[in-house]
Amino acid sequence: MIPLFAYRDNSCDPRRCSVKKLERRGCVRVFARVDKIPRSSLILDPSAQQALSPADRTPKSITALDCSWEVFEKIQVARWPLRRALPFLVAANPGHFGRPFMLNSVEAFAAALVILGEQEQAEEILSAFSWGIRFLEVNHDPLTEYAAAKDSAEVVEIQSCYL
Repeated sequence: MIPLFAYRDNSCDPRRCSVKKLERRGCVRVFARVDKIPRSSLILDPSAQQALSPADRTPKSITALDCSWEVFEKIQVARWPLRRALPFLVAANPGHFGRPFMLNSVEAFAAALVILGEQEQAEEILSAFSWGIRFLEVNHDPLTEYAAAKDSAEVVEIQSCYL
């Protein structure tokens, strides 16, 4: 089991927030300050230069940035030691269903876990949501291919087939 963390700025509705639901279930630890996130954690950062790949398989933890874009641009994660962007995937959450790159935090965690070889943990966190497993169904082919890639360059090459 890879520990899951989230930086959360409380900008979204707490009744609909996937991170809050995971926190209530004990699946994720939430931080209100970026400097509290362990420096050894892999940050899921959409602006990272490198794509997440199986080569990153042994992170000490995974951290999602659950905040608005305005806040995201102000927080200091650019100098974080291990930042990775998720490759092309399609959202299955009700707010963004079918939209590419519009994953909510639980989908981002699940995608990262599948790519890193932790399918069971991904299914476990998605099971908290009525639509959760649908995310794995919608993205089955790309997730399977990304999880079989050897490194970030190969993930980007695979991604280009889906774009």
